[in-house]
Formats: sequence, structure tokens, C-alpha cells
Amino acid sequence: MDNLLDKIFFRSRNLDYISQNLKNITNKTPANKIFEAINSYSENSEVRYVGGCIRKVVKKEIVDDIDLATNLKPNEVCDALKKKKINFYETGIDHGTITAIIDKHKFEITTLRKDVITDGRHAKVEFSLDWKEDAARRDFSINSIYSDKEGNLFDPHNGKKDLEDGHVKFIGDAENRIKEDYLRILRYIRFFVNYSNRKHDSEIIRIIKKNIGGVSQLSSERLLEEFKKLTKSDGFLKLFDDKEGLELIEIIFPQLKNLNSFKKLNSHAHQNLSKVDFIFLLSLLIVDGSDNTDYFFYKFNISKKDQKRLRIINFFYKEKVNIKNFTENNFNKIFYFNGRQAVIDIINYKLFKSTKVEKKLIKLIEVYKNKIIPTMPIGANVLMTKYNIPEGKILGNKLKIIEEMWVKNGFQILDKQIQKIIKG
Repeated sequence: MDNLLDKIFFRSRNLDYISQNLKNITNKTPANKIFEAINSYSENSEVRYVGGCIRKVVKKEIVDDIDLATNLKPNEVCDALKKKKINFYETGIDHGTITAIIDKHKFEITTLRKDVITDGRHAKVEFSLDWKEDAARRDFSINSIYSDKEGNLFDPHNGKKDLEDGHVKFIGDAENRIKEDYLRILRYIRFFVNYSNRKHDSEIIRIIKKNIGGVSQLSSERLLEEFKKLTKSDGFLKLFDDKEGLELIEIIFPQLKNLNSFKKLNSHAHQNLSKVDFIFLLSLLIVDGSDNTDYFFYKFNISKKDQKRLRIINFFYKEKVNIKNFTENNFNKIFYFNGRQAVIDIINYKLFKSTKVEKKLIKLIEVYKNKIIPTMPIGANVLMTKYNIPEGKILGNKLKIIEEMWVKNGFQILDKQIQKIIKG
């Protein structure tokens, strides 16, 4: 009896906590303006919180994005926002999504939907007025929880209970859900490592493996974006203790050759992994001194800027590198020609990959965080006027040699060194 009362009390207390924190979101963010705009639009119009923000409140996580669902059609949502002079843009209007912007806060507002046709990548949808119909098309019970602005939950698939019980459960038939959108395989892994407190259901793993080839139908952008969400989630490191989940990631992303190195990160890497950006984290997974980095670029579309960043790290580690090479003098050339980020990335890579924490590398990173890229004091005009070197190829070559000497000497060069180069 005591255990039963304890459970009832916990449920009640937790529900009060959830309701209060959802009210806080309403009152402490501009979300209340969205509720006012849509709820006042017509006699039957309604908007509710949905999905991730409720999930995070239930699990006492930081709410960093707010998604809303409404029974208004997209054009009506636009009309309702216009009437209240709320800025918005049509992010995915064909699928019913409008993004409202208030005081730098973004709110994704999606019309209730039902799937008409699915092909594993995209769904053709029809807009709906039925909240249960919208809930039924969602992937997992923990994502099908809705709430009004007062924190009153609408939870047709018992997602709150599943969250509290640590149960990641597909809505309806798991195989059908996966075949509707193969990205749900990756989403299952992300939600499992973050919210499950039980072993994988062997039947779910069998179904996923049976259908994992469907992932090849997905765009590289969707795959990489979902993987990014996994890496930035609190449960990311739990993946490396999850044999089944890790095996699935290895099948989906064979380019991530260094996955197993995350099983034995040093204490510094453990403490700071959540602080690094996604591109650096990718370097830890793909850079191995081979052509694997270029293969990753072939498979996944990332910006030229990010490609360059990863290539610099990979190029450095194509040679055997000793900890003794990590000195300020040795890094000045990279610092000057490739910039601060390149140096910090290269040192950080070594720091994260070392079996022990190299304090020398931590100090070196701090040096380059505060170091200013110097300007070479010798220019073409000086060589032309002081040393009578005419404009042309010879001038350019001399200037390049002087610059290399200046960098090599810690951004210092003597007149006699310049004269020697001029005469040489």
C-alpha cells in the first residue's frame, strides 16, 4: 500500500511540476503572444505545446526550442499572426509549418495532420482538425504529448508514463512507422540513449536491421542533421555502452571510423565534449590521416569552410606527430597562414585523443586563444625603395622568403637577415 501511495504521490507531484513549468514557458517567453493570436482567431481555433518542449519539461531538461500544434490551416495561422503583427516565415508550409519570430525567439507552429502517402523519405499530408489523428501519425509516444498554455496535458498514447518509465515506444506498428520515414531509425537511437532505462526490445532491433537499407533513400542533409542532434544530446556518450545502438550507427555511417575511440576518452575529453562544436566533433570521428575525410565529403554535403577546417586537421595528422612537436614556435606558421581556429583544432584533437590529459596542450590552447595574428613589418614598398628591387617576380619571391623567415623566427627578423635574403 505504501509503495502504491508513493507512486500516486510522485505522479501527482510530478504533474504539478510539469504544469507549473509549462505555465512558466507561457509567462516568461513570448509564447503567450502566439496563444493569444491563435486562440482568439475564431471560436474553435486552438494551439498547444507539443513534442520536444514537453518531453524536456517532464525530464527536467533545458527547453531550448518550442514547437506548437494548431487546428488552424497554415494560411489561417499566417492570418492570425498578421493580425497581431507577429513576424513569421513559411518554413514548410506544404507540410503545414510556419515559424513565428518574437524578440529573437522562434516558434514552429504546425497544423494538425494525417499522412496520406509515405515513401520512406517524405509524406504527403492532409490537414486535420483531430488532435488524436495528429497524435497517431507521430513516431514515438514520448513525442505525442500536447499541452495548453496552463500546462494541462493531452496525452493519448501515455507518453508521459513512458518517459517516466524509461520506455521508448513506437506508436502503432513499429515496422510501418519505420517504413513511413527511415529517419526514425536514427531518431529511435537518439531517444533510446537519452530516455530508456531498459534493454532494447529484440523484436524492435530485428525490425530495424531488416529495414536499415532504407536509410540510403534519405538525403545526406537529413541524416547528418539527425546525427548532429544525437551528438549534442546529453545521452550521446551512453551510445558507446549500447552495443546494439552503436552497431546501427556503424552500419548507417561507415565513414565514422573512430567511433570506438569514444569508449576510452580521457577525463578532459569527457568533461568538455559537450562544449565543442559539431565540426570539431566530426574531426574526432573521421580524421585518421587517410583519405577517409575526403570520402566523408563525397557522401555528405558540408560547407567549403567546414571542409577546409577538417582538411587542415587531417593534413597535419597525416605525418606521425610527437607531443614534443607541440610548441608555440612550431605552431606559429599554422597560426599565421591558417588562423587561430586551425591551431586550436589541431591541438584540441591531440588533447582529446591522448590517453592521458596533457596539461601542456591545455596551456598551449590558452596561448593561442589570446594571441593576435601579427602583421608582417616588411612590405613590397620597403624592398622597392630601400633595396631598389623592381616590381615583378623577383620582388614577390624575395618577399615570400622574408615572410617565411619572419614567421619561423617567432614573427621577428633582423635587418642583416633581410639583407642576406636580398643578396642571395
